[in-house]
Amino acid sequence: MRQSTASAQSPLPIAILISGRGSNMSVIAERAAAHDIPVDVRVVVSDQPQAAGLAIAASMNIPTLSISPREHLDRASYEAALARALDAYAPRLIVLAGFMRILSPTFV
Repeated sequence: MRQSTASAQSPLPIAILISGRGSNMSVIAERAAAHDIPVDVRVVVSDQPQAAGLAIAASMNIPTLSISPREHLDRASYEAALARALDAYAPRLIVLAGFMRILSPTFV
């Protein structure tokens, strides 16, 4: 029996950015854990330290980070900190799942 292309490939390493409850993130993470989608959720990052989605991700044994824009002087320094944090997890794709911050063209 021939395997589909998606199931024959290694899972795509992703990072998920959230701002709140994490409902979209949790669906992605659950589907990834069940091997329904070929992704490896490496980290969940929120711009809101109290985001409920961080607790959900942690309960699923996914590393979590909170990077608050309030701790940075401007958008450029916030995005630089976010990029450095994400680089540590080597994602090939960054998924914005309810992330309520507009990212600059430089970051994208």
